[in-house]
Amino acid sequence: MERLQKAGIPVENLLAIIGNPSKITTPRAWEWLKTSKLAAIGWTAMRVWLGIMWLQAGVAKLWGSENPGFMHNGGAGVAGFASHGVAAYSWWGHFLHGFVVPNAGWIGVLVAVAEFAIGCALAVGFLTPVAALGSLVLLFTYVMSGTASVCAFYAFFALVLLTFWRTASWIGVDGLILGYRQRHYGTFQKSKELNGSDNSSGSSAKPSTSTKNEETTKGSSDKDVPVMAMQSDTGPRVTAEPAATT
Repeated sequence: MERLQKAGIPVENLLAIIGNPSKITTPRAWEWLKTSKLAAIGWTAMRVWLGIMWLQAGVAKLWGSENPGFMHNGGAGVAGFASHGVAAYSWWGHFLHGFVVPNAGWIGVLVAVAEFAIGCALAVGFLTPVAALGSLVLLFTYVMSGTASVCAFYAFFALVLLTFWRTASWIGVDGLILGYRQRHYGTFQKSKELNGSDNSSGSSAKPSTSTKNEETTKGSSDKDVPVMAMQSDTGPRVTAEPAATT
């Protein structure tokens, strides 16, 4: 804003034309999709379906027909895919030939385990936003390497789950963990408030040690003042006696 004012651009007129983004209200339909328990059923169905798809792909690579190309033979499946795939951009092609092909062995194991882990997480609703983000990362690499197939459909489901992850993970392990934390956090807060009220009432009922010491010191000083005065009044006095006359 200050830069615009220094440049001679009237900020008030600019805001009047394009509006203030902080005052934009969220549509009710969008809020309903984010918080509705009814919508959560639909997001859960999408999450479970996408998880099953990833599980099938991961199981095929770990123990199924694609096992030799990913878990054995130096990742021959990954190397062939990276070598013969049509990269979306030239720089991605250089990445495939310069990095993926020489390291195809451990990359094949990583891809198989990642697909299986993402499928399990989405199917049971555990760490849903992380699993949805992992889905997008894998799909990005597949599309960039020249494989379209069902990647766009999977990516759409992953984006929906990532957007509505609060309700998408409500019926699942994430929901159970959230309920446990809310119950125990509420109990902890109540006990903390009760302990705080007890401590405050106890401190108000019992005077502190410093207060007692101050009162004792004050009382002793008050008693010492008249005693000193009395001693000064009744103490021995030296009077001048008349000299004896001869």
